Amino acid sequence: MIIKDDEFGEVIVRKNPLSTGVKFSVSTSGRLSMSVPQHTSDFLVKRFLNRNREVIREKLPLSDPATQRARDAKKKILMKKAREYLPYRLEYWAKRYGYTYAKCRLTHANTRWGSCSSTRTISLNIGLMNVPEVLRDYVILHELAHLNHMDHSEAFWAEVGEHDSRYKDHRRRLKMFSPGV
Repeated sequence: MIIKDDEFGEVIVRKNPLSTGVKFSVSTSGRLSMSVPQHTSDFLVKRFLNRNREVIREKLPLSDPATQRARDAKKKILMKKAREYLPYRLEYWAKRYGYTYAKCRLTHANTRWGSCSSTRTISLNIGLMNVPEVLRDYVILHELAHLNHMDHSEAFWAEVGEHDSRYKDHRRRLKMFSPGV
């Protein structure tokens, strides 16, 4: 659930069945996040927020609500571009090199460019739309190689190298960018 607040902007409220109290934190998007017990009413959530404003201001590094809106708009644009590009590029490389994956997921994680699950789902970060195409392709080929090697063994890197002879350079260059949006 999201609460609109004049001072803090959008506040993310998560009702947790295991929670015994209220906890405040900063989400990866820079928003204020509250974790509350499962059956806490909206009225009590707002009251708790109002009573703890000063402590929240002092202890949590929150983003300006205008910055949050700008970030959300950027994320929306990147997601649209990513939907139009990444699944098709993944399919292109998979067909070219004979890989079979179950599905493609688009994410906006702050720390990962991509991942490959044991269920053969390949997740790609929408932040890839902010890097040069050759680096996007490196990430896609890296994740496809994980379909055969669910680790970073020598065999894994050999397979990546078969499809991208400059993967070491691409890997180094990718570190100059951040996956977070």
